[in-house]
Parts: sequence; C-alpha cells; structure tokens
Amino acid sequence: MSRPGRPVARRPPIEVGSGGNFSDSGFIDQMKDYRKMTRAELLQWIGKFKSRQAASAAARDQKAAMALADSEARLRAILATAVEGIVTINDHGLIESFNLAAEKMFGYTAAEVIGRNVSALMPEPHHGQHDGYMANYRHTGHARIIGIGREVTGRRKNGVVFPMDLSVSEVKLAGRRLFAGFLRDITERKQLEREILEISEREQRRIGHDLHDVLCQQLAGIELMSQVLEQKLERRSKEGSERAGEIAKNVRETIAHTRSLARGLSPVTLEAEGLMSALHELALNTEKIFRVGCRFECARPVPLTDHAAATHLFRIAQEAVSNAIRHGKTVRRITIALEDREARIILSISDDGDGFPAQTGTAKNGSMGLRIMQSRTGMIGGTLAIGGNAAGGATVTISVPRAGTPPKPHHGRKK
Repeated sequence: MSRPGRPVARRPPIEVGSGGNFSDSGFIDQMKDYRKMTRAELLQWIGKFKSRQAASAAARDQKAAMALADSEARLRAILATAVEGIVTINDHGLIESFNLAAEKMFGYTAAEVIGRNVSALMPEPHHGQHDGYMANYRHTGHARIIGIGREVTGRRKNGVVFPMDLSVSEVKLAGRRLFAGFLRDITERKQLEREILEISEREQRRIGHDLHDVLCQQLAGIELMSQVLEQKLERRSKEGSERAGEIAKNVRETIAHTRSLARGLSPVTLEAEGLMSALHELALNTEKIFRVGCRFECARPVPLTDHAAATHLFRIAQEAVSNAIRHGKTVRRITIALEDREARIILSISDDGDGFPAQTGTAKNGSMGLRIMQSRTGMIGGTLAIGGNAAGGATVTISVPRAGTPPKPHHGRKK
C-alpha cells in the first residue's frame, strides 16, 4: 500500500514554441539534458535564454532601422540629384515631396508647395479641372495619364507658362496610394523645333512667291506670245493657228496650276485677316475637289498678326480636313469654325463621318498626321483635343493664346 504524503503543488506549465513567450528554435538545440535539471536551474536557464533572445531581437531591430535609414538616405540623394523634376502627391492631389530639380523648374521651394494642391503648378484649364480628374479616378479607377508620357504645360511661381514632358506612375505604400510625376522642361527643345519649322515655312513661302511672281509671269509672257502667233498664223495656216491657240490654252492651264501650288506653299497672307481668308478658301477647295459639303464659320473677325501661328493653324485645319475625308467614308459635311473667346483663339473642324477610333485620341497612339497636328499645336503654346460630336463624327479643337496676351498669374490655394 502506498503511504499518503503531502499534496504536491501543481507547477505551471512551461510554454515553448510559437505560442509561448519565446521561440523554441534555439531552445531545443541547447537543452540536451533538461530532464536532469532542477526547476530552479531550468527557470534560471530560461531567463538567460530570454535575455539572449531579447538582445538578439534588439540587434535585429537596430540593424533593420539602420537599413531603413540608409535606404531613405539613398532615396533622398537620388531625388536631390535627379535631373528630372520629381513630385509626389497623395490621392487627393496634395503634394508630399518636391525635389531640387522641381524647385528650379517651377521657382518654388519644397516648403512652399508641400501640403498644397498640385493644381498650383498648372495653368488653366487644367488648374480648375484637376480635382475633378482625381475624384473621377478614385471613383472609377479610369486613369487618363497614369503610365502614359505626354506633353503638358506647367506654370512657374511667376506665372510664366512653359511646356514639359510628364510621366505619372502610381505607387501603393503602406496601404496608401501615391502618385509620382516625373517632369522635364522642354522649352529649349520646343524653341528649336519652332525655329526649324519656321525656316521650313519661310523656304516654302519663298518658293511660293517665286512660283507666283516669277514663273507665272514668264508663263503669262509665253501665253501672250502664243496668242500673237495664233493671230499671225490665222491668215496663212489655219492648222498652225489652231496649234498656237492650243499652246496658249495649255499655258493658261499651267499658270492656274502654278498659282494653286504657290497658294498651297504660302496659304496665309501677311495681313491680319489672312487666316480667315485661307480657311475660307480651304473650305471652297474642299467642296470643289472632294464633292463634300464644307463651310467656314466665323461670326466675328478674328485678327491674328502672328504669321507663324496663323500658318500652323491653317496647316492643322488642312490636316484635320484631310483626315476627315480619308478616314470618314460616310462624311457628307465638314465645318471649319474660328472664334475669339476669352483671350484665346479657338479653331474647330467637325465632320459627320464615322468619328475617330478610341485609341487614336492621343498623339502617342495616333497616325503621323495626328502627331504632326499635336506638334504644331505645341509649338504655338496651344492645346489639341479630339472627340466625338452629336452628328456621330469627330471634332478636332485647337485652343491657342491670342498673341500679346500674357498668362494670368494664379496662385494655388493651400488645401
């Protein structure tokens, strides 16, 4: 029989493993003969082990903190030395970072813009519409410029508007959605493009003037001599007289064709009303050549003294009309409209054809003609928009600042 003894106090279990107070990964390796340990020895050993674990965790945390600090320092160095302006905003459009290149580009310091709405860096109409873009993206997830590089306009602190390349990427960080914009000032590039195109336009005008003033005059002289010859041969040789008359007729047709070429090379005259006259003639020639209804609408005179801008606008209209006829198989009517609205000149070309495919709405995805229109618009500081219309066709709209009208300074409001 067993002797009754003193009751043995229940010892609390020692928790080991993922559910315990410490990891068992090192514990199992080091406790080779834990069964021979007394409770006091075991508790002492566990205390030492916990201390070593805590020290190891602290070392890991310190190492991770140092790595994070090093990563942040590297990122700050990259942002500070980047050639491109880099601006990050949150999903409400508020600026969170503004690197040194962006400071030089816009004239603001980072402290002046961080916390403000990014629309402070934009001219109208984008300044007033940007919050709507952001709200639309938050609700629909439909991005207009994210992942797409494009040319846009920015506004410096002094109110000066300038062209720039913009690429936007979306970043998800710690459950937050951020947008990083990479900016490059392309003012010099645009100036060079404008000078090259102006040289080309001047050469075209020179050739046009030579055709009209020199070649046409010489042909007119040949026509006159042919008519004189026709009269002289009328009594001597009827056949010779008829041949001379045919020569005079062919020369007249050649003169008409040469004058048409000259007008094509220099369509806009140097007068302020030259653009209106050129667009009116474009509408008449379109009707005559392509058998399509085409009219020019201009309720009030729109004088434009900048000959280069007028020529660019005419070439854009010419290309838009050509696109409408080439791609719109069902086009029956084209309307070219010109108006002066709020210190801007608005040129629109509308048709009732099949419209533009959705993917050609940007110059990046469009045809060569569309890219040329975009390039010409950028050279005169304008904006180009392409969309559908009520007739089911397409409308190309170009908006450019009227010469001599400075951009209105608009100071962004802190939000």
